[in-house]
Amino acid sequence: MIEKIRTAVSTGNIEWQKHALERMLERGISRKRVKNILLSGEIIDAYPGDKPYSSFLVYGQDDGDVIHVVAAYDDKSGTCFIITVYRPDLKYFESNLKTRRKK
Repeated sequence: MIEKIRTAVSTGNIEWQKHALERMLERGISRKRVKNILLSGEIIDAYPGDKPYSSFLVYGQDDGDVIHVVAAYDDKSGTCFIITVYRPDLKYFESNLKTRRKK
């Protein structure tokens, strides 16, 4: 799936959700950085039940900054939807910032 997401990002077939843009602005994360994460990152979780498309949590680093991107992909249109973007918090993730802490 990450290859399909990378192809969509590389070809500019991206749809930025309002929520993601608001969070990116609040958190000082640019579109360029999000694209870099999607082009070089790894999927660390999947949410197959999300609607209208399954979504994925992508982990990546850009200039040493760890960023998580939640993205969905539509196979029919080849579009990558950016749902939200954030810097992971040790309160919720293990020290590798990839593994969720057990509740």
